[in-house]
Amino acid sequence: MAKLQPHAVKLITEIVERYKDEPTSTMMILEDIQKEFGYIPLEVQELVSKLTGVPVSEIYGVVTFYSFFSMTPKGKYNIGVCLGTACYVKGSQLVLDKFSELLGIKPGETTPDGLFTIDVLRCIGACALAPAVTINGKVYSQVKTDDVKKIIAEYKEAN
Repeated sequence: MAKLQPHAVKLITEIVERYKDEPTSTMMILEDIQKEFGYIPLEVQELVSKLTGVPVSEIYGVVTFYSFFSMTPKGKYNIGVCLGTACYVKGSQLVLDKFSELLGIKPGETTPDGLFTIDVLRCIGACALAPAVTINGKVYSQVKTDDVKKIIAEYKEAN
């Protein structure tokens, strides 16, 4: 197991303790860790396994199955491009490609400065707004490739 900082071990232990009486606590523990740290690397999964008795393989399976968990750090701004049917038909793949081109990263990657992560979403339930993009929960509707540069600039200026 890689070396975790003592404050991280303490916080993770507190999170696990919070759910010790819950019969199926793995998801709740992992959700709280994700909220706190932004991702769940293997060394954290190993610690959770040690503290809960749940095999690492099971924890790893949960983290890799559910798309809202991440094993790598995310950027300050998480760009989610919907590729659901309505968005795709209205050109969301082109929007995704434009974000990738301008930021120099592929979906699932984070820019070297740690500002942006691009994620592909399968449906965000905003079909009437297609193509839709979310950034940290803010929804952008009817996004065109020409809008992407301006959207990125908006977040770069905030830093």
